[in-house]
Amino acid sequence: MTFSISDFIAEFSKPSNLSTLAGINRGLERETLRIKADGHLSAQSHNPALGSALTNPLITTDYSESLLEFITPVSQSIDESIAQLKDIQKFTLANINGDHFWPMSMPCVVENEDDIKIAHYGTSNIGKMKTVYRQGLKNRYGSMMQVISGIHFNFSFSDAFHQKTQAILGDETPLQDFISDRYFSLIRNYKRYGWLIPYLFGSSPALCPTFLQGRAHNFDFKKAPSGCLYLEYATSLRMSDLGYTNSEQSTLNICYNDIDSYVKSVQKAINLPSEKFASIGVKEQGSYQQLNANILQIENELYAPIRPKRVTKSGQKPSEALAEGGVQYVEVRAMDVNPYVSTGISREQMYFMDVLLTFLYFKESPAMTPEEFNVADDNTDKVILAGRDPKLVLDDHGVSKSIPQWGQEIFTELRGVAKLLDQAYQTETYSQVVAAEYQKILQPELTPSGQILNDLLTKGRGIIGWSLLHSEKYQRELEQWQYQVFDDDYLRQLAAKSLLEQAQIEAADTVDFDRFLDDYFSR
Repeated sequence: MTFSISDFIAEFSKPSNLSTLAGINRGLERETLRIKADGHLSAQSHNPALGSALTNPLITTDYSESLLEFITPVSQSIDESIAQLKDIQKFTLANINGDHFWPMSMPCVVENEDDIKIAHYGTSNIGKMKTVYRQGLKNRYGSMMQVISGIHFNFSFSDAFHQKTQAILGDETPLQDFISDRYFSLIRNYKRYGWLIPYLFGSSPALCPTFLQGRAHNFDFKKAPSGCLYLEYATSLRMSDLGYTNSEQSTLNICYNDIDSYVKSVQKAINLPSEKFASIGVKEQGSYQQLNANILQIENELYAPIRPKRVTKSGQKPSEALAEGGVQYVEVRAMDVNPYVSTGISREQMYFMDVLLTFLYFKESPAMTPEEFNVADDNTDKVILAGRDPKLVLDDHGVSKSIPQWGQEIFTELRGVAKLLDQAYQTETYSQVVAAEYQKILQPELTPSGQILNDLLTKGRGIIGWSLLHSEKYQRELEQWQYQVFDDDYLRQLAAKSLLEQAQIEAADTVDFDRFLDDYFSR
């Protein structure tokens, strides 16, 4: 039996079902570059006062020593998630020796790409593996694209919600199989409608010229009076081919139609050799240049705007965790850092993501052919580079539609979902947020990318000066912030504990690094 959005809304509006919607779980991962006061990349290493980048669950590094990553624990409260992030940022800011946070996705001033220090995770085998993986990224793609920052939004429904959905649909498969199927249904719909994210939230229409450093590209950039480079209608240069992409991956055809196909296609992908990457070498003169010469060194190298996820055990590959336990949550990776808030993501964005992902879960989602995936990706690429162009048209199952036209159709259904979530959470915020986001569909100048570009073209301040104004504002805000979820003592103790845990991991190694890698990849 096929259920429409309105059918699901009717079912979950019943008092016996409504409460299950109020158990949404969320977690945030926010990346930010450490900068000096003049907007240049910081040369400092990760500070020991922040603990171990390998084992601290809240504060780590991504690609570079200067690329911080903050991770919030799972919470069912949007306000708590934002408070957690502010607490973590306040503590970090007080322990980075005068550095500041860069508030944009595209990098700050980087005079020389070699100034970007690859992140170090200690002398353990797992720590060395993380560093060698990053060395491989440097050799494959260069360091500059690896220090682009983003927001990852982790999302899951409650088990009670899944159980109610299964009962409504009359499905009798094992619950975890049903949950995995529903999340893959959501992911396919994200592919279809995910262009909304860079349109509504894209915040990188321009970049500092030092980002290019002579790199070949096919973009017809314009130069602002202040010197920054921009595309007139772009929404998210971070998500474009300037960002983290791997042309080799275009041959992989990762399948999102069901968990078995997905796991098999990913596991096949990490074993496919690449002639291009083989030319780099793997272990040269005793020093690793990459983990292997395959198209993907490890699964993390697979570019995807959304991923099915499960918490992994120590040393376990993500696909192994999925095959063993099924999908636990989804990770949306397509969000730019929001430069208009100190946390890089606003409460309003989180409310909207609740509505959008619930809509994608409810919406009918047939299996997709490779050709359909390509059309969906092409829609997103068009929005990334020209989302505010009034002449832009997208492809909705062979029908050409403008963003106002298609957006109106989608938001009609989003409003119903928002009203349902308002009922579940006893609020009016969901409907208010959806109404505000719809105005961006009607008026592209209201989008973050439109506002940022207008400032850069009319207010006489370059992207560095513009960003530093916001950076300084958020520094004052965080200095004045009063801890709400964590506190200074707890975060210091957590940092100290993480350093001990790293030392224990290093002491527990029983094989050399070569053998460790052989064992890891032979599984």
